[in-house]
Amino acid sequence: MKLNALDHVNIITDDLAGTARFFVELFDLDVRNGPEPLPPEQVQWLYDDSGRAIFHINSKEMQQAFTRDTAAGPTTGAIHHVALDCSDHRAFMERLEAHGIAYRLNDIPSINLKQLFFCEPNGVLLELNFRGE
Repeated sequence: MKLNALDHVNIITDDLAGTARFFVELFDLDVRNGPEPLPPEQVQWLYDDSGRAIFHINSKEMQQAFTRDTAAGPTTGAIHHVALDCSDHRAFMERLEAHGIAYRLNDIPSINLKQLFFCEPNGVLLELNFRGE
């Protein structure tokens, strides 16, 4: 048995449309309804250009497969951040600035890695990793 890759990130929100729009605009993702029987007014899945659902965005009203209390805000419980492998860090910095999103750049030259850290609208800290740039 082995771990193959991160499958998706699920975010529960009070603002389904706004949260989906944030990720679509920032990452150029394709928003689609979740699979049946999930109600589209409560669930939106965001796909990358290879057809993988990277983010599952659920409204607070959506019934959870594993019930757990969540709250939008500056912390995300025991999860510190979600890291995503990305490319073209300069373009992402420009996009963040164009959207007025505060970020922190962390440069680790010893391993040729640049990282961008910022929070999405519900308080989830995102780490974007850019290798070899």
